[in-house]
Amino acid sequence: MREEKDFYQVSLKLLLKNSKGEVLVLKALDRATYAGYYDLPGGRINIGEFKIDFSVILAREVAEEIGDIKYKLHSKPVAIGRHLIPATISSLKKDTHVLYLFFEAQYLSGEITISKEHADYKWLDLTKSELNEYFISGILEGIEMYLGK
Repeated sequence: MREEKDFYQVSLKLLLKNSKGEVLVLKALDRATYAGYYDLPGGRINIGEFKIDFSVILAREVAEEIGDIKYKLHSKPVAIGRHLIPATISSLKKDTHVLYLFFEAQYLSGEITISKEHADYKWLDLTKSELNEYFISGILEGIEMYLGK
């Protein structure tokens, strides 16, 4: 019997670091898949963006979620993670598997202005934080990979 292949949506996530080495994290809304936890700026690749450079897709997502900021992006992914969006909250009305590709960037300037997709934000020192108090699922998996845990 031949095994059925899984299909994933792909989401690009940004580990945006300030001059202190802290990473910008976004408080999830109560109705979101990460309710009670934090997320990172970024989002899924849209239809029609297959041939678009990842940096352009990330720039779109960053502008949508945290405003018009300037940052220096490192062009290669630094970690990966997997996340399940349950059918009960998925717009597809079925379990949705998401593969995260994490990129690192240095924050340069601009005012952080979060969208209505998140409740709040903070700068967090990942090396001095209890990660499982802030993150779950694919975000936690990717951050742990990034930190070498």
